[in-house]
Amino acid sequence: QVQLVESGGGLVQAGGSLRLSCAASGRTFSSYDMGWFRQAPGKEREFVAAISWSGGTTYYADSVKGRFTVSRDNAKNTVYLQMNSLKPEDTAVYYCAAGSLAKNAWGYDYWGQGTQVTVSS
Repeated sequence: QVQLVESGGGLVQAGGSLRLSCAASGRTFSSYDMGWFRQAPGKEREFVAAISWSGGTTYYADSVKGRFTVSRDNAKNTVYLQMNSLKPEDTAVYYCAAGSLAKNAWGYDYWGQGTQVTVSS
């Protein structure tokens, strides 16, 4: 069992930055690939970014490529999502997930509760 807790969300103006964190507890964090997803009101949950257990492989959605960076610190059991040049369309609840390296939600076994990111224009 892995417990995930996201933090770092908030309200930011367009063009600004936020860094989300996802702290993990429970079974060995470093054995899991990690993903970030988001869900806007009235929309389906969508893939944002993923990182392998070693940090050596990363994937990004086209909509965030070049603006967002996923990283992890296995010594701190934490995965991060650095979000720069934020746009109003980035507004959503952001979730971290632990499981297999995948760009779809069913590849992940454990989910956090989510953190709200709101980007004002």
